Amino acid sequence: MGVTANVPASATVYDSCTVSRCSDGSDAASVWAGKGWPSSSGWYSWPDGKYNYTGGVYHNYDGQLPASATYHEYDVYSRAKGASRDAYRIVHSSSGTVYFSPNHYTDFYKLS
Repeated sequence: MGVTANVPASATVYDSCTVSRCSDGSDAASVWAGKGWPSSSGWYSWPDGKYNYTGGVYHNYDGQLPASATYHEYDVYSRAKGASRDAYRIVHSSSGTVYFSPNHYTDFYKLS
């Protein structure tokens, strides 16, 4: 697993995803892609009968990801509508790149 960019002291972007739950991130990314990568924050129905949330724009304020794109963030795991969010996120770029963050933006793992 190679590092493609070092960012603020505690954040790193990896060029592949080999950590635990990468497949969950990929599965969620496929569902979000099927929904057209919605850009408005809110709850969306999920194939398992629950809901999943997108927070809308990911601002990349800390510069973890390339500055040449815009980003949106999506939750990985479905749950009851209105339930608390966990730390697992997918970030989708306007260039089509998808990142998985298992720790709420401390590390990013490239999925595609």
